[in-house]
Amino acid sequence: MDRLAGKIALVTGAARGIGAGIVQRFRAEGATVVVNDLAPAPGVLAADVSDPTAVAAMFAEVRARHGRLDVLVNNAGISGLDASPDAVAGLAHVMRRQATELATAGHVSTHLDVTMHLPDDVWRRTLAVHLDGTFFCTREALRLMSERNAGAIVNMGSIMGTSGGVGAPAYCAAKAGILGLTRTVAREVASRGIRVNAIAPGWIATDMTAPLDPVRPLLEAQTPLGRFGDVDDVAWAAVYLASDEAKFVTGQVLSPNGGWHMSQ
Repeated sequence: MDRLAGKIALVTGAARGIGAGIVQRFRAEGATVVVNDLAPAPGVLAADVSDPTAVAAMFAEVRARHGRLDVLVNNAGISGLDASPDAVAGLAHVMRRQATELATAGHVSTHLDVTMHLPDDVWRRTLAVHLDGTFFCTREALRLMSERNAGAIVNMGSIMGTSGGVGAPAYCAAKAGILGLTRTVAREVASRGIRVNAIAPGWIATDMTAPLDPVRPLLEAQTPLGRFGDVDDVAWAAVYLASDEAKFVTGQVLSPNGGWHMSQ
């Protein structure tokens, strides 16, 4: 308890899923949390993080309400899967087919071919929400945090950004970009006492990953711990990185992924 006592935090994309879990844990640890999401709702500061004007207005509101910002969690994101149920079904079918082909013939003859057919608007929207949104919010947060030369930023990456993944070129590119942005900004603002880190979750059971249910057994089989994670597995990582317990941690990627991807 009280690991974040007295801190003012903004969590983007926090009306549900991992973001909502982070808000719950932050509040339980004593933080005052500003909740952002795309759609207006009670207790939510609505803004599209891919729109720099909307982001600037959101941070102006944070300044007006609280006068400072101690923690930013760049969590807002989209999968693109919920808008393409047919594509998800097709992906699941191909993945099962490939697994069968490998087991029986020793090679794959059925191909995904997602990248060659990816529409421009899907590519641009995915990068806009994830990568542009993380940059726009980080830029505004630094303007606030630099006034006190203190603060912590936690960016939401993914194992898809560290190791890549089939069928999601835009998502993987955006998440990889976030990890690169995390490291460069961490170096830049270390002199100001501002820490910047990332979380790269594995497969977490949320509304966003629900469309993957047809291939969930395959993904769980590839995970050494044998299951999807839950929201708290990510929320506790965010608490740690936002807290003074991580005062000597910056430019790092913490990856609660059940062993699906292993690194240093």
